[in-house]
Amino acid sequence: MSWLRALKETARSGLSIERRRLEPLIAIRGAAGLALVLGISLAFFGPVVAASSAFGAFQAAIATFQRSWRPRPVLALVSGASLAVSTFLGYLTGSRLLLFLALLVLWTFVAGLAWAAGPTAGIIAASNVAIMLVTVTLPTSVANSAVHAGMILFGGVVQAALIVLFPVRRWGAQRDALADALAAEADYARRLRHDPLAPFDPVPLMTARSAAAVTPRQARRRPPELRGSRGVAERIRPVLASLADPSLGVPSEGPERERVRELLAAAGSVLDSAARAIRHGDPVVLAPSAVATLKTPDTGTLLTGPPLRAADRLGALLSDVIETAEGEGTKEQEARAEEAAEAIKAPADGTPPAPHRRRPTLLRLVPVVAQSMRAELRPGSPILRHAVRVSAVAAVGYLIGTALPLGHGYWAPMAAVMVMRPEFSQTYARSVARFGGTIVGVSLATAIGQTTHPGVTPAAMLSVLCALLMYLLMRTGYVVGQACVSAYVVFLLGMAGDDSSQTVPERVVLTLAGGLLAMISYALYPAWETPRLRGRLGDWLKADGRYAASVVDQYAEPAERGHDDVRSALLDTREARVAWQEALATAQHEPVRNRGLSRAAADDTQHALAQLGRAAMLLEAHLPGGGATPVPDAARLADALRRATEQGAKAVRERRVPDWTEVREALAEWDARQRAQEEGAGDTDTGEREADPYVREGAHLLLDALEEFSRGLDGKPEPKSKPKPKAEPKSRPKTEPKPKPKAEPKSRPKTEPKPKTEPESGPGADQPGNQAG
Repeated sequence: MSWLRALKETARSGLSIERRRLEPLIAIRGAAGLALVLGISLAFFGPVVAASSAFGAFQAAIATFQRSWRPRPVLALVSGASLAVSTFLGYLTGSRLLLFLALLVLWTFVAGLAWAAGPTAGIIAASNVAIMLVTVTLPTSVANSAVHAGMILFGGVVQAALIVLFPVRRWGAQRDALADALAAEADYARRLRHDPLAPFDPVPLMTARSAAAVTPRQARRRPPELRGSRGVAERIRPVLASLADPSLGVPSEGPERERVRELLAAAGSVLDSAARAIRHGDPVVLAPSAVATLKTPDTGTLLTGPPLRAADRLGALLSDVIETAEGEGTKEQEARAEEAAEAIKAPADGTPPAPHRRRPTLLRLVPVVAQSMRAELRPGSPILRHAVRVSAVAAVGYLIGTALPLGHGYWAPMAAVMVMRPEFSQTYARSVARFGGTIVGVSLATAIGQTTHPGVTPAAMLSVLCALLMYLLMRTGYVVGQACVSAYVVFLLGMAGDDSSQTVPERVVLTLAGGLLAMISYALYPAWETPRLRGRLGDWLKADGRYAASVVDQYAEPAERGHDDVRSALLDTREARVAWQEALATAQHEPVRNRGLSRAAADDTQHALAQLGRAAMLLEAHLPGGGATPVPDAARLADALRRATEQGAKAVRERRVPDWTEVREALAEWDARQRAQEEGAGDTDTGEREADPYVREGAHLLLDALEEFSRGLDGKPEPKSKPKPKAEPKSRPKTEPKPKPKAEPKSRPKTEPKPKTEPESGPGADQPGNQAG
């Protein structure tokens, strides 16, 4: 993408306004906290101290809108305390330019590194630095600065207290995350009815897993319906895929396929009912037709083998979902839900319930964050580059603002710090949006001020109104939030005695200077994702290979291996996939050449790795129990998969095409050994031959996906025909259709990764929902 086109795209993104669901109760609560702090400060300390305390309350309320699963009072307290410390230290050094510059550089560098702990920490740290640049100009002495710092902390305490006293949807974010995961699987089940190879986006499951991590105190207070459904939901997805896949024995048409479609529709209905119950805390209300479909005995007469096992496991898992999702209702409603759960319940698969995921407390989180920040102190780290950029721009912006004869020199570094992000597209989009929002907000506020000439109390009321609009509309777009923030600052500083008539030219010019500094800094010292795409792709290939090898290895010695390594490998491959998709979405908006990985190659290899993960998932859906017959050849294939994918990942990073000879030879030896055993055993039925064909079919799907990956990376078309990898086992019934060695979808997933956008005047992009307590 050229620079001109990249600038146009980022400008359009920054100025866009979206329709979002509003949260008026949470916005009113935040504005009420701000009004309470302003009123107390004005009554006891005067307008100047009131301005500082208002900044503390304002920022504490914004912190509660961030993407975090921690209790919102904790976020408000952390924000207020950190801003108070920053203000006090800033004032102590403010009289000496060089000393203050050193503190500013250090503070912004640490704030830039805070992105290593996640977007919530990075956004709160950057916002504190930006507001500190304003609040350090308000005190007049050391004692007075201590009072200002104390009132800033008081603003955070008031916001935290209001969240505790007036909660809005307790556990709302966690409920929404788990409900979204179940709803995504319900939609997946319905799509499988028409497309047995439909893709599935694991992001809702990953979000639900992140939301399930709780501190010991949260674990004691968590609602019962949030304690077990996520683990069950994780196990439903492979069962749905294996039930629908034609390669596992169910033909594309006929009575068996119709039964599978009915089961999938019933599963979708049950999952939707559970999602609604969890989201609103209501009892589960099931459709009678869905319950009748799941408990009918006709399934056992139509389905056999892997499809029947998948149907039985699906019934058991759906029963567990109903039991754990049951909310508060009447005894009659609870009895009906329990009866439905018992009716569709099948023998359990023996998987023990997983313990709750532990989240470290705030004090124990400090060394974890410090370790994450230290890990980014390495050459080539995007977070380190961002920290260097933001600290240099803050210092240069402050010097420029101080040198210009405009006054209010802090506005240039404040604008730069607020718009800068580790990604190119977000930095440039926010720079344009901040400039546009500043012009609108400052112009409107100045016009109101010049027309009405408000006193201290009316100016305070107007600032609270602007804050209310900010909290209410912040998710619709950064430009809207910035217009509200600009007007808020104008009224608040006017309340403190600032001349609002000077604000329009000064703030607009210095905001433009700060935005230009942020954009120039990224162009001079970038952290492009495009050159790292091959590394991300290699990481995904390695993680996918480890997951496939872990699943295949389970068949080698079922009695000696647990499923923990499979679970760990699955989580790794999900994270690698999301990292690749986010990097690809970011790279699509960068003015950088593809560096050896074209768009077509990226699409082809992404599709192949998705198929590799899907084939491993089908095998995972039928993992053998402890008493199953071992398959020794599976261990050799698993070792070959691990080594080949590790070497393949290295080849991708080095711009070479991976070679899968080792995997191909291991699978050929397995096929040859199996044919020899069948020829020697004749028609003798052995347990090994019953389990072996299905495992080998899945292994051939894995090899097909790996070869498709190499073809996509090399840009070669797929061969028209392939030799059959094996012969049909003699012991297999003739009436049962032979699974194809490769089940390749006719169309690739059309979901394109989207770049993250931040809906705030600071808040992060993928906001999980507002949670009051």
